[in-house]
Amino acid sequence: MRRAAAAVALFVGLSAVAACGPDDPAPAKPAAQGAAPGTGSPAAAAPTGPDAAPGSAQTPLPAKTGRPPRPDGTITVAFAGDVHFEGRTEPRLAVKAPEPALGPIASTLAGADLSVLNLETAITGRGAPEPKTYTFRTSPKALSVLKDSGVDIVSMANNHAVDFGPDGLADTLAAKDSSPIPVIGVGHNAKEAYAPYVTTVRGVKVAVVAASQVEDITNQKWRAGADKPGIASALDVPALVKAVETAKQQAPVVLVYLHWGEEGKACPTSAQTAVAKKLAGVGATAVVGTHAHTMVGSGMLGNTYIGYGFGNFLWYGTSNYANSNETGVTTLTITPDGKVKGEAFAPATIDDKGIPQPVTGATAAAALKRRDGLRGCAGLTPPPAAG
Repeated sequence: MRRAAAAVALFVGLSAVAACGPDDPAPAKPAAQGAAPGTGSPAAAAPTGPDAAPGSAQTPLPAKTGRPPRPDGTITVAFAGDVHFEGRTEPRLAVKAPEPALGPIASTLAGADLSVLNLETAITGRGAPEPKTYTFRTSPKALSVLKDSGVDIVSMANNHAVDFGPDGLADTLAAKDSSPIPVIGVGHNAKEAYAPYVTTVRGVKVAVVAASQVEDITNQKWRAGADKPGIASALDVPALVKAVETAKQQAPVVLVYLHWGEEGKACPTSAQTAVAKKLAGVGATAVVGTHAHTMVGSGMLGNTYIGYGFGNFLWYGTSNYANSNETGVTTLTITPDGKVKGEAFAPATIDDKGIPQPVTGATAAAALKRRDGLRGCAGLTPPPAAG
Protein backbone atom coordinates (compact mmCIF):
# COMPACT_ATOMS: atom_id res chain seq x y z
CA MET A 1 0.00 0.00 0.00
CA ARG A 2 1.20 3.53 -0.73
CA ARG A 3 1.27 5.54 2.44
CA ALA A 4 3.30 8.62 1.54
CA ALA A 5 1.72 12.01 2.07
CA ALA A 6 2.07 12.77 -1.61
CA ALA A 7 0.01 9.70 -2.40
CA VAL A 8 -2.70 10.83 -0.02
CA ALA A 9 -2.94 14.13 -1.89
CA LEU A 10 -3.03 12.25 -5.17
CA PHE A 11 -6.02 10.22 -3.99
CA VAL A 12 -8.12 13.36 -3.72
CA GLY A 13 -6.90 14.74 -7.01
CA LEU A 14 -7.80 11.58 -8.87
CA SER A 15 -11.10 10.83 -7.13
CA ALA A 16 -14.35 12.49 -8.10
CA VAL A 17 -15.70 13.94 -4.88
CA ALA A 18 -18.93 12.04 -4.49
CA ALA A 19 -22.03 11.02 -2.66
CA CYS A 20 -23.10 7.47 -1.91
CA GLY A 21 -24.89 6.48 -5.06
CA PRO A 22 -24.93 6.76 -8.82
CA ASP A 23 -27.86 9.19 -8.84
CA ASP A 24 -26.65 11.60 -6.18
CA PRO A 25 -26.68 15.30 -7.00
CA ALA A 26 -23.26 16.81 -7.58
CA PRO A 27 -21.85 18.15 -4.32
CA ALA A 28 -21.04 21.77 -3.87
CA LYS A 29 -17.41 22.60 -4.51
CA PRO A 30 -15.52 22.71 -1.19
CA ALA A 31 -14.80 26.27 -0.15
CA ALA A 32 -11.34 27.73 0.08
CA GLN A 33 -9.59 27.29 3.40
CA GLY A 34 -11.31 29.34 6.09
CA ALA A 35 -14.54 29.92 4.16
CA ALA A 36 -17.92 28.26 4.51
CA PRO A 37 -19.08 26.50 1.33
CA GLY A 38 -21.37 28.67 -0.74
CA THR A 39 -21.21 31.66 1.58
CA GLY A 40 -17.67 33.01 1.60
CA SER A 41 -18.06 33.70 5.32
CA PRO A 42 -15.28 32.74 7.72
CA ALA A 43 -15.53 29.22 9.10
CA ALA A 44 -16.18 29.04 12.83
CA ALA A 45 -13.04 28.29 14.76
CA ALA A 46 -12.96 25.23 17.04
CA PRO A 47 -13.29 26.14 20.71
CA THR A 48 -10.11 26.18 22.73
CA GLY A 49 -9.12 26.51 26.36
CA PRO A 50 -11.12 25.42 29.40
CA ASP A 51 -14.47 25.71 27.60
CA ALA A 52 -13.48 23.36 24.76
CA ALA A 53 -15.91 20.55 24.02
CA PRO A 54 -15.15 17.04 25.33
CA GLY A 55 -12.95 15.15 22.92
CA SER A 56 -11.27 18.30 21.61
CA ALA A 57 -7.52 18.78 21.52
CA GLN A 58 -7.66 19.67 25.23
CA THR A 59 -9.41 16.46 26.35
CA PRO A 60 -7.83 13.04 25.69
CA LEU A 61 -10.35 10.34 24.80
CA PRO A 62 -10.99 7.63 27.39
CA ALA A 63 -9.20 4.32 26.98
CA LYS A 64 -11.36 1.25 26.35
CA THR A 65 -8.92 -1.49 27.24
CA GLY A 66 -9.39 -3.27 30.52
CA ARG A 67 -12.89 -2.04 31.29
CA PRO A 68 -14.34 -4.44 33.88
CA PRO A 69 -17.89 -5.83 33.75
CA ARG A 70 -20.59 -3.56 35.15
CA PRO A 71 -22.54 -4.78 38.19
CA ASP A 72 -25.62 -5.28 36.01
CA GLY A 73 -23.62 -6.88 33.20
CA THR A 74 -24.72 -4.36 30.57
CA ILE A 75 -22.59 -2.95 27.76
CA THR A 76 -22.97 0.18 25.64
CA VAL A 77 -22.66 0.19 21.85
CA ALA A 78 -22.47 3.40 19.82
CA PHE A 79 -23.34 3.73 16.14
CA ALA A 80 -22.62 6.56 13.70
CA GLY A 81 -23.14 7.08 9.97
CA ASP A 82 -21.09 7.43 6.79
CA VAL A 83 -17.51 8.68 6.86
CA HIS A 84 -15.32 9.99 4.01
CA PHE A 85 -11.82 11.40 3.85
CA GLU A 86 -12.24 13.35 0.61
CA GLY A 87 -12.64 17.00 -0.28
CA ARG A 88 -13.06 19.15 2.80
CA THR A 89 -12.56 16.16 5.16
CA GLU A 90 -9.30 14.88 3.63
CA PRO A 91 -7.28 17.15 6.00
CA ARG A 92 -8.71 15.16 8.94
CA LEU A 93 -6.19 12.44 8.05
CA ALA A 94 -3.45 14.78 9.22
CA VAL A 95 -4.78 15.76 12.65
CA LYS A 96 -2.40 15.18 15.53
CA ALA A 97 -3.23 13.41 18.78
CA PRO A 98 -4.98 14.09 21.04
CA GLU A 99 -7.24 15.91 18.55
CA PRO A 100 -9.62 13.29 17.08
CA ALA A 101 -10.28 13.23 13.34
CA LEU A 102 -14.03 13.03 14.02
CA GLY A 103 -13.97 16.14 16.17
CA PRO A 104 -15.54 16.66 19.61
CA ILE A 105 -18.25 14.03 19.13
CA ALA A 106 -15.51 11.40 19.14
CA SER A 107 -15.77 11.48 22.93
CA THR A 108 -19.24 9.91 22.64
CA LEU A 109 -17.88 7.10 20.48
CA ALA A 110 -14.93 6.59 22.79
CA GLY A 111 -17.17 6.64 25.83
CA ALA A 112 -19.15 3.63 24.59
CA ASP A 113 -17.80 0.15 25.19
CA LEU A 114 -18.00 -0.59 21.46
CA SER A 115 -18.54 1.74 18.49
CA VAL A 116 -19.28 1.02 14.84
CA LEU A 117 -19.60 3.16 11.70
CA ASN A 118 -19.33 2.93 7.91
CA LEU A 119 -16.22 3.91 5.91
CA GLU A 120 -17.57 4.86 2.49
CA THR A 121 -14.48 4.51 0.29
CA ALA A 122 -11.91 2.30 -1.32
CA ILE A 123 -8.53 2.29 0.42
CA THR A 124 -6.07 2.57 -2.42
CA GLY A 125 -3.85 4.79 -4.54
CA ARG A 126 -4.06 2.53 -7.58
CA GLY A 127 -6.62 1.27 -10.05
CA ALA A 128 -8.94 2.77 -12.63
CA PRO A 129 -12.26 4.21 -11.47
CA GLU A 130 -15.30 2.05 -11.96
CA PRO A 131 -17.80 3.20 -14.63
CA LYS A 132 -19.97 5.18 -12.23
CA THR A 133 -20.66 8.85 -11.69
CA TYR A 134 -18.85 9.20 -8.38
CA THR A 135 -15.89 7.41 -6.85
CA PHE A 136 -14.07 7.63 -3.51
CA ARG A 137 -10.68 6.56 -2.25
CA THR A 138 -8.41 7.28 0.68
CA SER A 139 -5.24 6.21 2.47
CA PRO A 140 -4.89 3.34 4.96
CA LYS A 141 -4.30 6.09 7.51
CA ALA A 142 -8.09 6.50 7.59
CA LEU A 143 -8.31 3.34 9.69
CA SER A 144 -5.74 4.62 12.18
CA VAL A 145 -7.39 8.01 12.66
CA LEU A 146 -10.77 6.34 13.14
CA LYS A 147 -9.27 4.16 15.84
CA ASP A 148 -7.82 7.27 17.44
CA SER A 149 -11.34 8.78 17.37
CA GLY A 150 -12.75 5.98 19.50
CA VAL A 151 -14.07 3.80 16.66
CA ASP A 152 -13.76 0.06 17.32
CA ILE A 153 -15.20 -1.57 14.17
CA VAL A 154 -15.52 -0.30 10.60
CA SER A 155 -18.00 -1.60 8.04
CA MET A 156 -16.96 -1.47 4.40
CA ALA A 157 -19.99 -3.28 3.01
CA ASN A 158 -21.11 -0.37 0.85
CA ASN A 159 -21.37 0.83 -2.73
CA HIS A 160 -18.00 2.61 -2.73
CA ALA A 161 -15.70 -0.05 -1.29
CA VAL A 162 -14.66 -1.18 -4.78
CA ASP A 163 -14.62 2.11 -6.65
CA PHE A 164 -11.20 1.42 -8.19
CA GLY A 165 -11.49 -2.06 -9.62
CA PRO A 166 -9.44 -5.16 -8.86
CA ASP A 167 -6.24 -3.28 -7.99
CA GLY A 168 -8.12 -1.01 -5.64
CA LEU A 169 -9.87 -3.97 -4.05
CA ALA A 170 -6.56 -5.79 -3.56
CA ASP A 171 -5.18 -2.72 -1.79
CA THR A 172 -8.34 -2.36 0.32
CA LEU A 173 -8.06 -5.95 1.45
CA ALA A 174 -4.37 -5.46 2.23
CA ALA A 175 -5.32 -2.46 4.34
CA LYS A 176 -7.95 -4.57 6.08
CA ASP A 177 -5.41 -7.28 6.80
CA SER A 178 -3.07 -4.78 8.49
CA SER A 179 -5.75 -2.56 10.02
CA PRO A 180 -5.47 -1.47 13.66
CA ILE A 181 -9.23 -2.06 14.01
CA PRO A 182 -11.50 -4.76 12.57
CA VAL A 183 -12.93 -4.14 9.09
CA ILE A 184 -16.08 -6.11 8.26
CA GLY A 185 -18.35 -6.64 5.26
CA VAL A 186 -15.57 -7.04 2.68
CA GLY A 187 -13.23 -9.96 2.19
CA HIS A 188 -11.06 -12.15 0.01
CA ASN A 189 -14.11 -14.40 -0.44
CA ALA A 190 -17.74 -14.66 0.67
CA LYS A 191 -16.90 -16.62 3.80
CA GLU A 192 -14.68 -13.79 5.00
CA ALA A 193 -16.98 -10.99 3.85
CA TYR A 194 -20.02 -12.38 5.70
CA ALA A 195 -18.05 -13.58 8.72
CA PRO A 196 -18.98 -11.91 12.00
CA TYR A 197 -16.35 -10.12 14.00
CA VAL A 198 -16.62 -11.66 17.46
CA THR A 199 -15.23 -9.99 20.54
CA THR A 200 -15.75 -9.83 24.30
CA VAL A 201 -16.80 -6.49 25.77
CA ARG A 202 -16.88 -6.13 29.56
CA GLY A 203 -17.28 -9.89 29.76
CA VAL A 204 -20.11 -10.03 27.17
CA LYS A 205 -19.66 -11.83 23.84
CA VAL A 206 -20.62 -9.64 20.86
CA ALA A 207 -20.73 -10.48 17.15
CA VAL A 208 -20.95 -7.86 14.39
CA VAL A 209 -21.99 -8.55 10.77
CA ALA A 210 -22.13 -6.14 7.80
CA ALA A 211 -23.62 -6.22 4.29
CA SER A 212 -24.88 -3.90 1.54
CA GLN A 213 -28.43 -3.83 0.19
CA VAL A 214 -27.76 -1.05 -2.32
CA GLU A 215 -28.57 -2.18 -5.86
CA ASP A 216 -25.72 -0.74 -7.88
CA ILE A 217 -22.67 -1.76 -9.88
CA THR A 218 -20.74 -2.69 -6.73
CA ASN A 219 -23.35 -5.20 -5.63
CA GLN A 220 -23.69 -6.49 -9.19
CA LYS A 221 -20.02 -6.75 -10.09
CA TRP A 222 -18.13 -6.95 -6.80
CA ARG A 223 -20.25 -9.22 -4.65
CA ALA A 224 -17.97 -11.68 -2.85
CA GLY A 225 -18.18 -15.32 -3.95
CA ALA A 226 -16.72 -18.66 -2.94
CA ASP A 227 -13.39 -17.80 -4.59
CA LYS A 228 -14.01 -14.14 -5.40
CA PRO A 229 -13.14 -11.06 -3.33
CA GLY A 230 -15.72 -8.38 -2.73
CA ILE A 231 -18.43 -7.13 -0.40
CA ALA A 232 -21.06 -9.02 1.56
CA SER A 233 -24.42 -8.53 -0.12
CA ALA A 234 -27.72 -8.11 1.70
CA LEU A 235 -29.41 -8.72 -1.65
CA ASP A 236 -28.55 -12.37 -1.08
CA VAL A 237 -31.00 -12.61 1.80
CA PRO A 238 -30.40 -16.32 2.57
CA ALA A 239 -26.66 -15.69 2.85
CA LEU A 240 -27.20 -12.74 5.17
CA VAL A 241 -29.69 -14.62 7.33
CA LYS A 242 -27.27 -17.53 7.58
CA ALA A 243 -24.48 -15.13 8.60
CA VAL A 244 -26.64 -13.72 11.39
CA GLU A 245 -27.67 -17.20 12.52
CA THR A 246 -24.00 -18.20 12.61
CA ALA A 247 -23.19 -15.08 14.61
CA LYS A 248 -25.99 -15.85 17.07
CA GLN A 249 -24.44 -19.26 17.72
CA GLN A 250 -21.24 -17.50 18.76
CA ALA A 251 -22.57 -14.59 20.80
CA PRO A 252 -25.77 -13.51 22.58
CA VAL A 253 -25.36 -9.94 21.28
CA VAL A 254 -25.54 -9.76 17.48
CA LEU A 255 -25.25 -6.40 15.72
CA VAL A 256 -25.93 -6.04 11.99
CA TYR A 257 -24.70 -2.95 10.15
CA LEU A 258 -26.27 -2.58 6.69
CA HIS A 259 -25.86 -0.16 3.82
CA TRP A 260 -29.48 0.31 2.81
CA GLY A 261 -32.33 2.66 2.04
CA GLU A 262 -33.13 5.19 -0.67
CA GLU A 263 -31.12 8.37 -1.00
CA GLY A 264 -32.89 11.43 0.32
CA LYS A 265 -35.85 9.45 1.68
CA ALA A 266 -36.59 9.64 5.41
CA CYS A 267 -38.82 6.53 5.37
CA PRO A 268 -37.54 2.95 4.97
CA THR A 269 -38.08 1.02 1.75
CA SER A 270 -39.98 -2.24 1.54
CA ALA A 271 -36.65 -4.02 1.01
CA GLN A 272 -35.38 -2.59 4.28
CA THR A 273 -38.43 -3.53 6.30
CA ALA A 274 -38.48 -7.03 4.80
CA VAL A 275 -34.88 -7.85 5.68
CA ALA A 276 -35.20 -6.20 9.10
CA LYS A 277 -38.07 -8.57 9.95
CA LYS A 278 -36.06 -11.59 8.81
CA LEU A 279 -33.00 -10.63 10.84
CA ALA A 280 -35.10 -9.83 13.89
CA GLY A 281 -36.66 -13.26 13.47
CA VAL A 282 -33.30 -15.01 13.79
CA GLY A 283 -32.29 -13.13 16.91
CA ALA A 284 -30.39 -10.00 15.88
CA THR A 285 -30.05 -7.61 18.80
CA ALA A 286 -29.81 -4.57 16.52
CA VAL A 287 -30.07 -4.02 12.76
CA VAL A 288 -28.83 -0.58 11.78
CA GLY A 289 -27.23 1.25 8.89
CA THR A 290 -26.80 4.14 6.52
CA HIS A 291 -26.89 5.30 2.86
CA ALA A 292 -29.84 7.69 2.56
CA HIS A 293 -27.81 10.87 3.31
CA THR A 294 -30.54 11.79 5.75
CA MET A 295 -31.71 10.27 9.00
CA VAL A 296 -34.40 7.59 8.86
CA GLY A 297 -36.59 6.22 11.65
CA SER A 298 -35.32 4.05 14.48
CA GLY A 299 -36.94 2.09 17.28
CA MET A 300 -38.00 -1.38 18.30
CA LEU A 301 -39.30 -4.23 16.15
CA GLY A 302 -40.27 -6.69 18.84
CA ASN A 303 -37.09 -7.28 20.82
CA THR A 304 -34.79 -6.02 18.05
CA TYR A 305 -33.59 -2.44 17.73
CA ILE A 306 -33.82 -1.15 14.15
CA GLY A 307 -32.01 1.96 12.94
CA TYR A 308 -33.03 2.50 9.34
CA GLY A 309 -30.63 5.37 8.75
CA PHE A 310 -28.01 7.28 10.74
CA GLY A 311 -27.27 9.77 7.94
CA ASN A 312 -23.97 11.37 6.99
CA PHE A 313 -21.30 11.76 9.66
CA LEU A 314 -17.82 12.95 8.60
CA TRP A 315 -18.90 14.28 5.24
CA TYR A 316 -16.82 15.40 2.25
CA GLY A 317 -19.24 17.96 0.73
CA THR A 318 -22.66 19.49 0.88
CA SER A 319 -25.84 17.74 -0.25
CA ASN A 320 -29.10 18.85 -1.82
CA TYR A 321 -31.08 16.43 0.31
CA ALA A 322 -33.21 17.90 3.09
CA ASN A 323 -31.72 17.76 6.58
CA SER A 324 -28.56 16.07 5.30
CA ASN A 325 -26.40 17.90 7.86
CA GLU A 326 -28.37 16.47 10.77
CA THR A 327 -26.49 13.61 12.37
CA GLY A 328 -25.42 12.23 15.74
CA VAL A 329 -24.38 9.16 17.68
CA THR A 330 -26.88 6.53 18.80
CA THR A 331 -25.84 4.57 21.89
CA LEU A 332 -27.61 1.40 23.00
CA THR A 333 -27.41 -0.17 26.43
CA ILE A 334 -27.59 -3.94 25.99
CA THR A 335 -28.01 -6.72 28.55
CA PRO A 336 -25.73 -9.78 28.65
CA ASP A 337 -28.43 -11.90 26.98
CA GLY A 338 -28.75 -9.53 24.03
CA LYS A 339 -31.74 -7.36 24.95
CA VAL A 340 -31.80 -3.61 24.35
CA LYS A 341 -32.28 -1.96 27.73
CA GLY A 342 -31.97 1.65 26.64
CA GLU A 343 -31.22 4.09 23.83
CA ALA A 344 -29.56 7.50 23.96
CA PHE A 345 -28.98 9.92 21.09
CA ALA A 346 -26.31 12.61 20.98
CA PRO A 347 -27.39 15.02 18.21
CA ALA A 348 -24.90 16.86 16.03
CA THR A 349 -24.76 18.96 12.90
CA ILE A 350 -22.16 18.73 10.17
CA ASP A 351 -20.24 22.00 9.97
CA ASP A 352 -18.68 23.73 6.96
CA LYS A 353 -15.55 21.60 7.33
CA GLY A 354 -17.57 18.39 7.20
CA ILE A 355 -17.13 17.64 10.90
CA PRO A 356 -20.06 16.51 13.09
CA GLN A 357 -20.35 19.09 15.86
CA PRO A 358 -22.44 18.28 18.96
CA VAL A 359 -25.43 20.53 19.57
CA THR A 360 -27.08 21.42 22.87
CA GLY A 361 -30.04 23.26 24.31
CA ALA A 362 -32.99 24.14 22.10
CA THR A 363 -31.14 23.02 18.96
CA ALA A 364 -30.58 19.57 20.43
CA ALA A 365 -34.18 19.32 21.63
CA ALA A 366 -35.47 20.19 18.15
CA ALA A 367 -33.13 17.64 16.54
CA LEU A 368 -34.27 14.91 18.90
CA LYS A 369 -37.93 15.74 18.29
CA ARG A 370 -37.47 15.58 14.51
CA ARG A 371 -35.52 12.33 14.77
CA ASP A 372 -38.16 10.69 16.95
CA GLY A 373 -40.84 11.88 14.51
CA LEU A 374 -39.23 9.83 11.76
CA ARG A 375 -40.34 6.68 13.58
CA GLY A 376 -43.92 7.17 12.36
CA CYS A 377 -43.41 5.82 8.84
CA ALA A 378 -40.92 3.18 9.98
CA GLY A 379 -43.46 1.03 11.80
CA LEU A 380 -41.36 0.86 14.96
CA THR A 381 -42.16 1.39 18.62
CA PRO A 382 -40.20 3.75 20.90
CA PRO A 383 -37.10 2.14 22.45
CA PRO A 384 -36.59 2.24 26.20
CA ALA A 385 -34.72 5.37 27.29
CA ALA A 386 -31.23 4.93 28.64
CA GLY A 387 -31.16 5.11 32.44
